[in-house]
Amino acid sequence: MVKKIIISFFRQLLFWILFFNLSRLIFLIYYLKIILIEKIPALEVLGIFWHSLKLDLSTACYIMIFPFILMTIQSLWSPKWLNTINKIYSGVLIIGYSLTVVGEMGIYAEWKTKLTYKVIKYLSHPSEIFNSAETTTFYVLVLLLIVIAFIGIFAYNKLFYVDLVHENRKPWFSILFFMIVPGFLFIGMRGGVQQIPINQSESYYSNHNILNIAAVNNAFNLYISIFENLQNFNNDPYLFMDKETAAKVMTRIYYTPKDTSLQILTTSRPNIVLIILESWSADLIEDLGGEPGITPEFKKLEKSGILFDQIYASGSRSEQGMASIFGGFPAHPVSCITVQPDKFVKLPSLVKILKKNGYSSSFYFGGQLIYGNIKSYIYYNGFDKIMEGTNFPSRYQQGKLGIHDQYTLDYMVNDLKNMNIPFFSALFTLSTHSPWDQPYPKPLKWGDNEREYINAALYTDHCLGDFFEKASKQPWFNNTLFILVADHSHNSYKNWHPQSKEYHKIPLLFLGPVIKDEYRGTLCHKMGNQHDVSATLLTQLGISSRKFPYSKNLFNPTAPDFAYFSTEDGVGWIRPYGYFSYDKGPDYYYWWTDPKLPDSIKQEGKAYLQTVFGEYMEK
Repeated sequence: MVKKIIISFFRQLLFWILFFNLSRLIFLIYYLKIILIEKIPALEVLGIFWHSLKLDLSTACYIMIFPFILMTIQSLWSPKWLNTINKIYSGVLIIGYSLTVVGEMGIYAEWKTKLTYKVIKYLSHPSEIFNSAETTTFYVLVLLLIVIAFIGIFAYNKLFYVDLVHENRKPWFSILFFMIVPGFLFIGMRGGVQQIPINQSESYYSNHNILNIAAVNNAFNLYISIFENLQNFNNDPYLFMDKETAAKVMTRIYYTPKDTSLQILTTSRPNIVLIILESWSADLIEDLGGEPGITPEFKKLEKSGILFDQIYASGSRSEQGMASIFGGFPAHPVSCITVQPDKFVKLPSLVKILKKNGYSSSFYFGGQLIYGNIKSYIYYNGFDKIMEGTNFPSRYQQGKLGIHDQYTLDYMVNDLKNMNIPFFSALFTLSTHSPWDQPYPKPLKWGDNEREYINAALYTDHCLGDFFEKASKQPWFNNTLFILVADHSHNSYKNWHPQSKEYHKIPLLFLGPVIKDEYRGTLCHKMGNQHDVSATLLTQLGISSRKFPYSKNLFNPTAPDFAYFSTEDGVGWIRPYGYFSYDKGPDYYYWWTDPKLPDSIKQEGKAYLQTVFGEYMEK
C-alpha cells in the first residue's frame, strides 16, 4: 500500500506535465504556418518544452492538492469509491484544460494573446461565439477538443492512475506522507525556494510572441487573470460619472493651446541611455528639497542637464513604473496591466517605435525580472538584448536580491560599445530596495527609520558617478542623451503621509553632451508623471507620439500642468493651485490644500481615474 500511494502520487504528477506538453505540441502544430512564416529556428521552438517546465510543475502541484488529501485518507481507509472520486476530479480538469487549449487556438489568430478572464463574459453568449467563428474552424476546434480530452482521460485512467485498495495499515506512513508531501507541493506551487514566487514571466524566453504564448501554462495564466479581475467582472468600481462627461473632462485636462516644443538637443538621433532608479524619492535629491549629502553625484550630473522639479510617480510598484515609462500608461488601483499579457500587448511601446526608427536596444537588471511579471512585459517590448541576474558573469558579487548596482552599471558601460548606433539602452537599478545589503560603507548616521534607505541611495549614487566617469571615455558618449527617472517613490526620512503628493514625488533628469549649452544646469517646472517621458522624448527626436494618449510633452511651454497618482483604492490629483487625494472605499477625501477648492478639481481627478481604469478593463 505504501509503495502504491507513492507511485500513484508521482504518476499523477507526471501525467499533468506530459498532458500540458501534449496540448502545447498540438497548439504548435495548429499554428505551424506562423512558425514557418516567422522562420523561427527549430531549437528555439523546442525551447518551449524546457522553459515551460517550472510553470507546468507549479500548476500540477496546485492540481494535486485534492488527490493528496484523498491519498492521505486512503492510506488509512480505502473504499473503491474514493478512487472513483479522484478519477472524476481529474477527468473534469482534463476536459476543462482541453477547453482552454482549443479556446486559445481559436483566439490566437485574432488576438495574439492567451485565454483570459474575458472568456467568462463571452461564455454567457455562446451563439455569438459560434456566429463569429468560421464554420470549418469551429468544427475543427470541437473535434480537437474531443481528441485532446479523450487522449487525456484514456491515458490518465489506463497508464497513470493506480487504484488504491486497502491492504496493510501503516499509520506511521500516513503521518509521514501527510507531513512531507505538503512541503513538496508548497515549494512546487511557488516555483522553488527563491524569494519571489513564480509567475508567467518564468516561461518567457523568446522575441517571438507565439513561443511565449505557447510556453505559458493555460491554467496558471487563466487563474491569474481571473484573480486579478474577479471584482471587476460585472462592473467598473470607479464609475463616478457618465462616460461622455468623463471624456469631455479628459479633453479639457489635456487641452494644449499650441503644438510647439523647446528643442533641447543638438541632434535628432542621439544614443539614448535610460537609467530607471529603483524607489528613488525626490527627498534623496538636494535640489528637489532633500537633505544635502545623500546623492552628491546626482547633484554634479544636474550641471550637464535639465532637472524636472514637479514630477510624480503614478504608482507605487516597479511593474507599474515599467508600464508608465515604456508604455505611457498610468498606474491604477486593484491590479497592474503588466501582470496580464493579454492586456499589455495592446499598449504602445516606446522601444518598438524607436526600433522602427533605426535604434538597436538592450535592457539590464541585476535581479529577477520575474517580479511583478516584468520579464514578460520587457520581452513584449522587443529589446534586442535582455540581461537579468543569471545572465551576468558569475564573478559579479550578489546580494540577496541580485547583482549590486556597481557591477550592472559597469557591465552596461562596457557592453554598449558592442551595440549598433544609434542605440536605446535601459538599466533598472536594484540596490535601493530592501534588504539594503550593498557592498559599501553606510556613513550616514541620521534618517531614523529610513537610515538604511538613504545609505543605499548614497551607494547607488556613488555607482552612478563611476558609471558616468567611465562612460565619458567611451566613443559613443558625445552623441548620447541620458535619462534618469525613478520607477516609483519610497517613504523617506521626512515620513510624508502616503496620500500626500510629497510622498509620490520623484526625480527626472535629462542630461548628456547632446543637451544644448543654454539648457544645461536648468530646472524645468512643468508638472507631470513618468508616463510623460515617451511623448517628451519622441518629440525631441521628431517622431510622432500620438500612440501615447496619456503622455504629454514636458518641453511644450503650453502643455497643461497636472499630475496624477493612484492609491490602493483611489486617486491623487495635483494642479498648481491645489490638490487632493481620495479613497473610494471609505469615500474619504484627503485635502492637503484649501478644502474649498472648486468641485472641478474633484471631477478632474475622478474622471482621470475612471478613464484609465476603464481602458484597463477594456483592453
